[in-house]
Amino acid sequence: MADRDDWAVTTGADEQMLERLLAEANAIVPYQLPGLVNRCARALGLDSATIYLVDLQQHLLIPLDDQTERLPVDSSEGGWAYRTLSLRVHESHEDVVVWLPMVDGAERLGVLGVRAGVLDGVRLRRCRMLARVLSLVVTSKRTYSDWFVARIRTQGMDLPTEMLRAFLPPRSVGRTGVISTAVLEPAYELGGDAFDHSVSKNILHASIFDGMGHDLASGLTTSVVMAGCRNGRRSGIDLPNMIETVDHTLAEWLPEQFCTGVVCQLDVDTGVLRWCNCGHPPPLLIRNEGVLEHALESPPQPPMGSPFQLEPTRREVYSTMLEPGDRVLLYTDGVTEARGKDGEAFGLDRFTDFIIRSSAAGQQPSEVLRLLIHAILEYQGNALSDDATILLLEWHPELIEWHYGGSPTEAA
Repeated sequence: MADRDDWAVTTGADEQMLERLLAEANAIVPYQLPGLVNRCARALGLDSATIYLVDLQQHLLIPLDDQTERLPVDSSEGGWAYRTLSLRVHESHEDVVVWLPMVDGAERLGVLGVRAGVLDGVRLRRCRMLARVLSLVVTSKRTYSDWFVARIRTQGMDLPTEMLRAFLPPRSVGRTGVISTAVLEPAYELGGDAFDHSVSKNILHASIFDGMGHDLASGLTTSVVMAGCRNGRRSGIDLPNMIETVDHTLAEWLPEQFCTGVVCQLDVDTGVLRWCNCGHPPPLLIRNEGVLEHALESPPQPPMGSPFQLEPTRREVYSTMLEPGDRVLLYTDGVTEARGKDGEAFGLDRFTDFIIRSSAAGQQPSEVLRLLIHAILEYQGNALSDDATILLLEWHPELIEWHYGGSPTEAA
């Protein structure tokens, strides 16, 4: 009975602290967030807490507190928590440091580092609660705060990239049974590459685009294509008509421009994948640790914007049934055509083998792509000659729940 009373007391304290945190966070200016986080930590019986956000290229964890050092993602306790989406506890003679991943849905934001003199079950639960709530706070405030945006940059960004990145969604989205995650480089000097993904009820929308050229016009072209696709799906237009509308829009407003791309729709409940390929490298289907040859190839269709320069063309949509565990891979040609010092291309085989091996080793999908894009950059001496964009979609209908800081649970 005493244990139950103690639990009720601590739960009541947690609820009061949560209410105060949410009330103050609602009105706080973003740069004041580090002070609020520390006050909340102390009120919860912890010594201190620090938010670290991952930088644009996912090399560093950058603290919101100016007095705290940055952490390398690949070689730090906090980086381990970020890479694995798992809690990490480090004990020393002085205190205990708990590292917790900060996640918004499927998107990895960074980590929360919490210091405590002692760590017990109640304090650990409060650490988890704090990380979850602060993830929501950061997500809500970074949509309108340049302070957050500037904080995660490590160098200047050119204007075309600034414009194009303003249209990009989070790197990862998902719901029960499916995740879509993407990366693109060069982070600060993009041409016309972009990705898009969104979840609407039982449909996951996933697309990849490559605008003609490497200047402001190419970025503008891709931005118009992304906006057209979003407008179409939000208006309930079917896939072929949506792309035909984009064709018409480009022909009217940017008649000298075109954009290749693949636009996909996955029914998460049934596993039916529909796609339209507009002059782009065909998607790849990875099944049972191997590439299913030609599975998602389709007759060639012209890039978006070009049909109306010739004559209107009815867009064809193709479909296939995925199997549980299937992965669909979309990419731009800058990925496979990246060349090393010896002139050899990175190549499709090296590309797919990296994903298969990393996934088989138990890496999270978002971590697989983080490692892959870094490998591609290193292969080309960190000087890509073309944009490199990758989107990985995984369908796991047998996974019914994702545990924070743990592995997914299989359906019985």
